[in-house]
Amino acid sequence: MTPRGSGAARVLVTGATGFVGGHVVAAARAVPGLRLRLMTHRTPPAPFLGVGTGPGTGVETVHGDLGAPETLRGSCEGVDAVIHCASAIGDNEPTARSVNDQGTRALVDEAVRCGVPRIVQLSTASVYGRGPFTRLRPGGAEPAPASATSLTRAAAERHVLAAGGVVVRPHIVYGTGDRWAVPGLVALLGQLSAVPAGCGARHSMIEAGALGRALLGAALSSNEPAGIYHVNHPEPVSCSRLLSTVVDELRLPWGAERVDVAEARERLVGVPYALHHFGMLAVDHWFTDERVGRDFDWEPGEGFTAAFARHASWYRRHLETVRRSAPGR
Repeated sequence: MTPRGSGAARVLVTGATGFVGGHVVAAARAVPGLRLRLMTHRTPPAPFLGVGTGPGTGVETVHGDLGAPETLRGSCEGVDAVIHCASAIGDNEPTARSVNDQGTRALVDEAVRCGVPRIVQLSTASVYGRGPFTRLRPGGAEPAPASATSLTRAAAERHVLAAGGVVVRPHIVYGTGDRWAVPGLVALLGQLSAVPAGCGARHSMIEAGALGRALLGAALSSNEPAGIYHVNHPEPVSCSRLLSTVVDELRLPWGAERVDVAEARERLVGVPYALHHFGMLAVDHWFTDERVGRDFDWEPGEGFTAAFARHASWYRRHLETVRRSAPGR
């Protein structure tokens, strides 16, 4: 991957201390001569993935709060690309609107004011709402967001697209640092006390390191990408294979019993959030986009089973920490 233009490129990363943003930083550190500017709000970036900052490191920090647009002034001066990974996730709609919608608009305005030639936003396939989606390509369905997070991230996309930027929509992102996707599957399995068998619904997956490389590739590619991209591994994973892999690799105690989809739904009737989660898993969420490798100069890497095994020890440590800190422990 070669930075565009002459000399060393400088890239601003927002959300650099978060899950995916941290993997963008790790990918960027592997590119010789690339200079990084990390926008921080509260969390200091230095400890994350062993990345140091300061003179001689090629990494600088700038304070910026998407919820306070005035703090973004000057953050994009002298950069060649912005990779926008920061977002507010949760049910607090005023915060989500302030950070995701209004904050992204302010960041894009500042990037345009500073003449930044490339803006890349990390979004989510959740903006499409509930499936099924089978081999869905960009433009194949209109967004129908069903949560405050998805609604405001879809609004953020519009600001980036209006400026000629790149919007990246992954589906399930997993790997070191993931405190949402796989832990949510583990909680679902705990409610079932079994693994659903014969559930062939297909899901697009992407390992966080591969997603970090894709976002960086979108920022640096000489192919001038623009618009919406679905960024996932090209091979989807069935619901049953996904859950059985999680059980096996994380050594969970629920692998001995298999239940069919109907029995799984029955077991979850009294747990609405789990029933909803399983309902999403039981239908296709398969997103395709053959342009990504070409436009981003990107390779997706190994498939889900092999890639997940590399992160299993981190997940086991994380789940044990969560278990020990639970009330009553």
